[in-house]
Amino acid sequence: MPTTIHYTDYFERNVLRKRAYLRKSWCEYVLDRPEHSEPQEGNRYRFWRQIPELNGRYLRVVTLSDKVTVHNAFPDRGFKP
Repeated sequence: MPTTIHYTDYFERNVLRKRAYLRKSWCEYVLDRPEHSEPQEGNRYRFWRQIPELNGRYLRVVTLSDKVTVHNAFPDRGFKP
């Protein structure tokens, strides 16, 4: 059964406004099928997946500690698989 993805107010109000090209469906894809993930300081988690629509760049999705509430997302220029 698929997990329901949630979004913080910060993501909804700031991230999507600042990065209007982002799609929630991409974030959900990354969380459903991460190529890499790791804990981040402050009880957050990072997930990466290559996104064809971003010219093959990797999208980093940062979640809260529950791993299903998206807080931030952006193309990660420095990520090396």
